[in-house]
Amino acid sequence: MTGETPAVTASPAGGLAAVEQEIAHACREAGRDRASVTLIAVSKTFDAAAIEPVIASGQRVFGENRVQEAKAKWPALLSAHPGLVLHLIGPLQSNKAREAVALFDAIHSVDRPSICEALAKEIKSQGRHPQLFVQVNTGEEPQKAGVAPQEADAFIAACRDKYGLNISGLMCIPPVDQAPAPHFALTAKIAARNGLKNLSMGMSADFATAIQFGATHVRVGTAIFGHR
Repeated sequence: MTGETPAVTASPAGGLAAVEQEIAHACREAGRDRASVTLIAVSKTFDAAAIEPVIASGQRVFGENRVQEAKAKWPALLSAHPGLVLHLIGPLQSNKAREAVALFDAIHSVDRPSICEALAKEIKSQGRHPQLFVQVNTGEEPQKAGVAPQEADAFIAACRDKYGLNISGLMCIPPVDQAPAPHFALTAKIAARNGLKNLSMGMSADFATAIQFGATHVRVGTAIFGHR
């Protein structure tokens, strides 16, 4: 396994092809089926003109960081391209829960009681059931969202028992100045003991390593769309 970041090509379509090759290679190295890994093309800050060629190349799953930005560009894209799947991978504010549940098919940033309460209310009200991931702050970085690892088991239990949320998996973002592998391993361990099968781990620089540690969803932006 190379573990290298795929070269950023001149076009998003070329970037997508390079990332797909690297995912396939990482899966072979890990003895995994390519179908076990979902590529989330992170299109934050890029407009519809940049996203369209990636859709035309066959990509169907996309990720956005901000509810407001997604609201501005995705309704038209979703209308024009039925079958696309949209993930919210950035922090979620409680007052954006209604819009998030209405627009997104998955939310990766469940990390505190107020979000659980707001999501539970909107899921019941709207009858929509986005896939939910608990974000774990594996590096315990004060500036970063997420539940501390030692609090994750209790939080997951509260999501299920107190708020009635169907938690699908865990998400993590390792510290930029540390090797990602221990953080991926820790996230996978927490998921396993809580019966969670989905792991949202790995970005442009480290998704091959994340696949080695069981990532089911990798969030790749720069290697597809280029630098922001």
